[in-house]
Amino acid sequence: MAVYILSNRKIVRHKGEKADSFSNDEYSIPNFRIAKCDFDTYKEPTAAARKKKDYTNRNILNYRLFSEPEKQGYQDVLDVLLNEKGIKTSPLTANNLGGTQRMFYELYKNMSSTKERSDVLIFIHGYAYNFDDELKAILDLKKLYIDNPLSPVEHILFVSWPAANSIMPLTYFDDKASSINSGASLMRLFYFYTQFLKDIFSNRDLTPCNQRIHIMAHSMGNRVLQSMLYSLKKENILRVIDQVLLLNSDVTYKVFEDSEDSFNKLPLLANRVSIYLNRKDTILGISQFTKNILTPRLGKNGPSDIEKFKDIVSVIDCTFAEDDILTGFKYDIGNHWGYLSSSMVQNDIFQNLYGVDRNLITNRTKNNENIFTIISQ
Repeated sequence: MAVYILSNRKIVRHKGEKADSFSNDEYSIPNFRIAKCDFDTYKEPTAAARKKKDYTNRNILNYRLFSEPEKQGYQDVLDVLLNEKGIKTSPLTANNLGGTQRMFYELYKNMSSTKERSDVLIFIHGYAYNFDDELKAILDLKKLYIDNPLSPVEHILFVSWPAANSIMPLTYFDDKASSINSGASLMRLFYFYTQFLKDIFSNRDLTPCNQRIHIMAHSMGNRVLQSMLYSLKKENILRVIDQVLLLNSDVTYKVFEDSEDSFNKLPLLANRVSIYLNRKDTILGISQFTKNILTPRLGKNGPSDIEKFKDIVSVIDCTFAEDDILTGFKYDIGNHWGYLSSSMVQNDIFQNLYGVDRNLITNRTKNNENIFTIISQ
């Protein structure tokens, strides 16, 4: 089990600390850094601890930034792996690897060590998160997707991007700019990963782990994904993703049309794409009428036209799914966080991640060939 953070937040050294940290500032940098979360020493905080002013940064969850790689490419990773198998002698060890080299090395080793499902979930958060909020979200995601035996996920790559930490409407426009910058970081990760695959598996002594990688994007996190897709050229896309789950997506409902030239590339990237929407989503309703010039949102209204993608893209209507895990004003009125608040939505997601045929996923009614509604058990 491992949880990594990919972030283009500023790097700072907080007073009294000996290690670099990610900043809470609403500011993005051109490059991203990789960090690994430390759960070995994690202790669940008490209510009193959560109220303290120092319940921030590593007091929420400890993490360690990887060093920058000494050189580009993944030849050093290949040398380490071949040395460990006794095929080639090399003075290099895993400690010589930095950045994505170290992360890809660790994931490949862990995912190859078992015949059981050991999937990776790439999670892109939505609007109004500072870094402390992201660390708390990582803890929630670990409980939901790693600790839960119903989930095939064993590793999480959390995409941290500097969203504004206010829910005031004006900060939304700052988040739109930040999401575009962060999409460029995600694009670089995609190209690094495809280069890793080419460099490592060009050697016949190493074989793919045959595990699966999924992408889950919530709310404005879909705009980060969209920014990445804008920059990808169709001829360079490899199908390296199993499931893409678009949760309460705060992007235009026309996003799959060729004129948008973004989400129409997802069927080239993934085996299956699932759009989870809620027609009562108040947050997306506000987004539509105050910030997006009355443009319907994908996560509230559904896509305008996915006829040519109907074999790969599914629409799952969660409007009638009950919030039975997390309740309160935010969830009851917002209808925006079903993946956290509803066991019905979570169960549907787990079956999707396992790759269950979309027509066999339980507690759904089928509206037509690729549109479904979640119903009560």
